[in-house]
Amino acid sequence: MSKTDIAIQKFASGCNCAQSVLSSFGNDLNLNENTALKIACGFGAGMGRMQEVCGAVSGGIMVIGMKYGQARADDREAKEKTYAMTRELMERFERKHGSCRCKALLKGCELLTEDGQKEFKDNGLHDKVCKECVKSVVEILEKLV
Repeated sequence: MSKTDIAIQKFASGCNCAQSVLSSFGNDLNLNENTALKIACGFGAGMGRMQEVCGAVSGGIMVIGMKYGQARADDREAKEKTYAMTRELMERFERKHGSCRCKALLKGCELLTEDGQKEFKDNGLHDKVCKECVKSVVEILEKLV
């Protein structure tokens, strides 16, 4: 099964966007599924439904950090590589979707309110928007990392 298929399956089963992306790369990162799901949990819906940076993008940044990130304060090369790859992920995602912000991607649907959550569900935004964001991030990462 491809990483994209794994991520989409996770997302369909109830994991949030960030969890779905990070956990789909878990084996490559020596990261067990339970830990990946816990680390990424708060990043869903643009950080706890605050609708800031898309959770799928945040999950992608976690993948980049786990693979290339700075583990020692004096490892500037790792930091710069991680920052450059983060920018590349975000730029590619934004070119495809128009924004990296959850609120913009959901066209203003307000996830912090009951009415907004109902609108999200009634309009099928989980599948129409968020599933596509998860898919895009995994596809970008597979080319990038």
